[in-house]
Amino acid sequence: MSFNRRSRNITEGVARAPNRSMYYAMGYTEADFAKPMVGVANGHSTITPCNSGLQRLADAAVAALKEAGANPQIFGTPTISDGMAMGTEGMKYSLVSREVIADCVETCVGGQWMDGVLVLGGCDKNMPGGMMGMLRANVPAIYVYGGTILPGHYKGQDLNIVSVFEAVGQFSAGKMSEEDFCQIERRAIPGSGSCGGMYTANTMSSAFEALGMSLPYASTMANVEDAIVEHTRAAARALVEAVKADLKPRDIVTRQSIENAVAVVMATGGSTNAVLHFLAITHAAGVDWTIEDFERLRRRVPVLCDLKPSGQYLAIDLHRAGGIPSVMKELLGAGLLHGDCITITGKTVAENLQDVPPLRRDQQVIRPVTAPVYAEGHLAILKGNLATEGCVAKISGLKNPVMTGPARVFDDEQSALAAIMDGKIRAGDVMVLRYLGPQGGPGMPEMLAPTSALIGQGLGESVGLITDGRFSGGTWGMVVGHVAPEAHAGGLIALVHEGDRITIDAHRLLLQLEVDESEIARRRTAWQAPALRYTRGVLGKFGRLASSASTGAVLDRD
Repeated sequence: MSFNRRSRNITEGVARAPNRSMYYAMGYTEADFAKPMVGVANGHSTITPCNSGLQRLADAAVAALKEAGANPQIFGTPTISDGMAMGTEGMKYSLVSREVIADCVETCVGGQWMDGVLVLGGCDKNMPGGMMGMLRANVPAIYVYGGTILPGHYKGQDLNIVSVFEAVGQFSAGKMSEEDFCQIERRAIPGSGSCGGMYTANTMSSAFEALGMSLPYASTMANVEDAIVEHTRAAARALVEAVKADLKPRDIVTRQSIENAVAVVMATGGSTNAVLHFLAITHAAGVDWTIEDFERLRRRVPVLCDLKPSGQYLAIDLHRAGGIPSVMKELLGAGLLHGDCITITGKTVAENLQDVPPLRRDQQVIRPVTAPVYAEGHLAILKGNLATEGCVAKISGLKNPVMTGPARVFDDEQSALAAIMDGKIRAGDVMVLRYLGPQGGPGMPEMLAPTSALIGQGLGESVGLITDGRFSGGTWGMVVGHVAPEAHAGGLIALVHEGDRITIDAHRLLLQLEVDESEIARRRTAWQAPALRYTRGVLGKFGRLASSASTGAVLDRD
């Protein structure tokens, strides 16, 4: 029996000959045309440590696919390093790259009529971009995460990328010596792998495992350790079996499996970016899902893992404590997962978790459901006149997620960061960073530099920061992002004046501008939408086409 879509659909005779000739040029034999053609979307690059360790995994996947009787077809996908682009104009390309990666996967799988695809990625946008492309193409597919980074070390402390950003604030505030600052900068990133906390890459990899689109234990392995190579080979073999069974992504990614994935995001204290990306993923999958569904899940699911940025441990510690299967087993036992969802293994979630041992008592990373870190999830969806479509607040680690204070208004990230570094921001202020949304940025850049500077200066819980842009998964503090409608689209955030009183209240799920409606109406009459900052190229296209953050900032929404 042939599992090859191309061989089953190419017309016999003259029309087939040129097509086959191209394959013969690559060393194919007659027998190869009866084998499934399986793509390997390889995110390897030397741009970032997140992706610099992927080639050996791509090689392992290719070898395993051949051994399993498939013909691997390798193609590349790009990446943008958020950590390297942060605070620069390059950061505007980060979210844009999610769409480019999705387009790459969809285009190559569709254009080459592939029977399946293994997507291999590391950095933040590799994850949702690859998943969106897999769902659009909807041939049997599996996601292979390139793995987390190991921690750096200095003076007995574990370091990671956020350590560097926070050190900037400490150094500028005179709380750190130049020698310590330089040593942290040099030692924080010791090798290849994605940023080590429960930041965006590890959040999305964990969610993909819970979703059923990656193998169990796949999401928290270290890139530099050998176990991940064999795991990649196992993923390739599982994909060939999925091709034979015709098990497709949209068979796996359902409303119930999305609930499983979001439950794990809440339980692990994951990134705010998961909200934006799962809105885009569900759109690609054709699953009915809205921003309100995250709040519904937040109220049900406790935070079980004590992970950075607001906790103590890194993703590799989570792996050594039992990994995502241990987290999922706790959730399943409490009735917080759908155990009957099918996964890429061909088994259900419950079947995959059947032999996972109980939580180990010699670890502190994963708490039992009966003694969680927080009783409810940490990603709260706030609404109010400043965010009628919603916004996302990360409330973990805060003693009191409620404040009202005077607005300090900035129309770009750089001036906001300068104000922090110059000591012009005081406890009780509410910083407003606007014109940074999907259209206005364009590309909805992340605000890790300002938020980390606030943390470094000891203002993380006493200064609020709201933005129509995004936050890094490494951000924590009194921060609210994804404010929608954004300023460029005429959202109320565009009408805030210096000194206006703003309330952030996570208990009431409220983001409110305390200004009379008559004054707001007067300001709205005077406001004019600014011109797009870019009119051509990918940034121009994104700025024109991107939907609201409340619907995932996708480009193909009706």
